Amino acid sequence: MRALVVYESMFGNTQRIAEAVADGLSSRMEVNIVEVGSAPTVLPGGIDLLLLGGPTHAFGLTRAATRRTAAEQAGRAGCAPISKGIGLREWLEAVRISSVGTAAAAFDTRIGSHLPGSAARGAERRLRGLGLTVAAPAMSFHVMETMGPLADGEVERARKWGGRLAATLALQGTRKRAQKA
Repeated sequence: MRALVVYESMFGNTQRIAEAVADGLSSRMEVNIVEVGSAPTVLPGGIDLLLLGGPTHAFGLTRAATRRTAAEQAGRAGCAPISKGIGLREWLEAVRISSVGTAAAAFDTRIGSHLPGSAARGAERRLRGLGLTVAAPAMSFHVMETMGPLADGEVERARKWGGRLAATLALQGTRKRAQKA
């Protein structure tokens, strides 16, 4: 089984979560991880899982204006944003799915759990609109402040989530093969 993890990250928090999720997935799958600006706009064949992750900005997926604001914040802090080009929103508008039966899931990073909005839920809606089957509910991972750090335990929680997602997909694959036999 193969997974493609596409992430958008401004301050490195979402990238760290994407890497941890990919690590968890790698227990049962071959995993490629790519920053959204370098992601293919035609999903390669043979991908069993497309996993998207991005930061929550202004209650949802980033926009050009929210990315500019984040880049300015990063500049004031003496660093550069990880994702400098398009965001997940634009990538989802451009991507073409060439293979049937690809599962999908989405995660986000956001400040606290009490604020409304979720980039992951927005990505999940768009994934469904592309005809993909959502394999797991949208997941949020928490950061302490706008630029981070991640809340304690979030990296390990992401790794475990990736492992559970891989196990679920492996079980579904086994069931499908048994039904065909």
